[in-house]
Amino acid sequence: MNTARFPSWCLCLLLAGCGAENTGSPVQAPGAPAAASTRLLEAGAAALQDMPPVDALNAYLDGFHFYSGHMAGQMEAHHYCSIVNEDVIQCVIYDGNVRDAKLMGVEYIVSRRLYEGLPPTEQRLWHSHVHEVKSGQLILPGVPELAERALMRKLVDTYGKTWHTWHTDRDKALPLGVPQLMMGATADGQIDPARVAERDRRFGIDSAAKRAERADIPAPPVHPAADAWQRGPAYQIDDPAGAHHEAAPAR
Repeated sequence: MNTARFPSWCLCLLLAGCGAENTGSPVQAPGAPAAASTRLLEAGAAALQDMPPVDALNAYLDGFHFYSGHMAGQMEAHHYCSIVNEDVIQCVIYDGNVRDAKLMGVEYIVSRRLYEGLPPTEQRLWHSHVHEVKSGQLILPGVPELAERALMRKLVDTYGKTWHTWHTDRDKALPLGVPQLMMGATADGQIDPARVAERDRRFGIDSAAKRAERADIPAPPVHPAADAWQRGPAYQIDDPAGAHHEAAPAR
């Protein structure tokens, strides 16, 4: 990971470029519509309360995840992230980028330096970001290429640990079951090309062009403990509630 401080002007561009609101949630949560009194309370809270952790979410990343041990169960993931420091980024993940998008899970991203200091049993839960960056599949919607490239150079040598808690890709209208460990692509052909093409169309971008633009970003060697799903039984949490991802057919 580049240890130089992430330029403040890049953060300004990230804040300015929010991307188009063009991806709705695939499920409608059960429940009565919000009452006028609830909307009034919401508006009052927004006007009167400070929300520093939410305000710190200053980068929007769009990419793809799949369930560890179940690559057919893949989905688009909208990450809203805060850069904690030069070695740690934390993201909340939604199934869309509109107001009623559902909170699917979280991803923690650490530098190579921190990852290499983790115990081996912990390292197997994390995935690399080299292919996601180099393939052009990971994007920052709505920001200039210069800002996107700066963050991609930072992310290419990082590792992520991702848990999804609401499986809307399984048509789960509520957050049922236990959290599931998610992974990212490590090679071409793993993420459904039609899924990538449909995402590109919505955002008006070209992943193949981004791949070419990022060709000169150095591809660091991936730590041998990362992406453990590729080398044997993939870790996943057994779900006593029966809502495990394998209990539903792929969409």
